[in-house]
Amino acid sequence: MAVEFKFPDVGEGIHEGTLVKWLVKEGDKVKADQALLEMETDKAVVELPSPASGKIMKLKFKQGEIVKVGEVLVTIAQEGENLEEEKHPVHKAMEKVVEAVTKPITTKLETPRPETPGTKPTTPESRPETPGTKPETFQRVLASPATRQLARDLNINLESVKGTGPGGRVLQEDVRLASSSRVATREGPPISIKEEKVVMTIDEGEKRIKLSGLRKVIAERMSWSKTHIPEAVGMDFANVTKLVEIREREKPKAEKIGTHLTFLPFVVKASAIALKKFPKFNAHFDEETQEIVLKPKINISIAVDTEDGLMAPVIKDVERKSLIDIAKDIEQLAQSARSRKISLDDMRGGTFTITNVGSAGAMYSVPIINPPQVAIMGIHRIKDIPVVVEGKVVPGKVMGISLSFDHRVADGAEATYFMNEIIRHLEDPDLLLLEMV
Repeated sequence: MAVEFKFPDVGEGIHEGTLVKWLVKEGDKVKADQALLEMETDKAVVELPSPASGKIMKLKFKQGEIVKVGEVLVTIAQEGENLEEEKHPVHKAMEKVVEAVTKPITTKLETPRPETPGTKPTTPESRPETPGTKPETFQRVLASPATRQLARDLNINLESVKGTGPGGRVLQEDVRLASSSRVATREGPPISIKEEKVVMTIDEGEKRIKLSGLRKVIAERMSWSKTHIPEAVGMDFANVTKLVEIREREKPKAEKIGTHLTFLPFVVKASAIALKKFPKFNAHFDEETQEIVLKPKINISIAVDTEDGLMAPVIKDVERKSLIDIAKDIEQLAQSARSRKISLDDMRGGTFTITNVGSAGAMYSVPIINPPQVAIMGIHRIKDIPVVVEGKVVPGKVMGISLSFDHRVADGAEATYFMNEIIRHLEDPDLLLLEMV
């Protein structure tokens, strides 16, 4: 029986990928688990293994093309099999079911008429169509039962709502927006909204750069974040003079065991302590149910600058790790991300993100939340600035900190308390219970 290998659902909201490279060609014999191709997602470049042994009969996509999850990538014929053979009856039946489910439903809207005694009821098949009229066609709408119930409660026709969820799925937020728009239209005069397109001029010598698969996904996710999340930002600074001294003192010890100790592990550890105390920021926001989902583990995503754009590998179970363990994880994950050889597992499960903008020299920034997470913290360049200590002005090492957070989840006061907890541990590094090997 021929095997159709489909692009699998790898989770984490991945709906498509770019086919980077075929590792086989039509006619090749392959073994089960042999790598067939390299696929680029917004998370990583991964090799997809063959699900079975056999002969490659058909490659369905070309290198560089976009593949949706569930689409057939390659057909593999098992030994002695002819692809032209009659399909198994079960497969035929399944194809009919799939066709019936995905096919648009065409129906004629009929107005019930009272039947006259002795007359034969008129059926849609026997009743002639009025000249100039056509049957109405309805497309099945992707929506959860809760969303459909909300639409019924608000008397909203789902077919008229544009879905903003994955794959065009209609979310409860879309239904509420449609309801509010209808109310606004009823209360005032009709409003004509015209979407104006930006007109671009073509200049001599200009160069156009097509977005890579990763850059395209980054653009889509960041656009979605800015248009859907009511983001608020808090800014502060930490006097990290003592932290600088400890880091300089411990660097040689870390280098002896092959680890480069930066300031980032200290920030990660301080953040884990604060996240445990303020769990609202160690959470995801469920758009569909409008619920805050508190995460039991603290998995911190670290923004890594690569040639193709920012990636965010995840340090798992941060609260259980020492500073040296965190430093090792950061170094290993950053190298894997930049080489695009990082595993999908290392990109999954983040509950809070830290981006180190200071490595590029910035003093302050406003990072964009990485959904479904509810907060992201930016740390910035350490500068020599006069600070007041015990009533005296002295030179100090100051690090800027900014926190972007989802205002649906937390208020400004909570965000300030959360930042203060992080700052307290950075300004007094002894609180971090430094565990140097």
